[in-house]
Amino acid sequence: MAVARVTEISSTSPNSFDDAVKVGLDRAAKTLHNIRSAWVKEHNVILENDRISQYKVNMLVTFILDD
Repeated sequence: MAVARVTEISSTSPNSFDDAVKVGLDRAAKTLHNIRSAWVKEHNVILENDRISQYKVNMLVTFILDD
């Protein structure tokens, strides 16, 4: 029987929301093993001088714990 854990992470990208998701999952995979899914909980933008400078996502990442 597998046991999973869910952790919340935030990541940003200057390019797009999709890229922010990829950046976050790529970084999470360096520390977390057996990632099974991610649910994007929130989308936000960060503004500088009235223009979008960063796309930000908050997501819940589910991974299976090692035995």
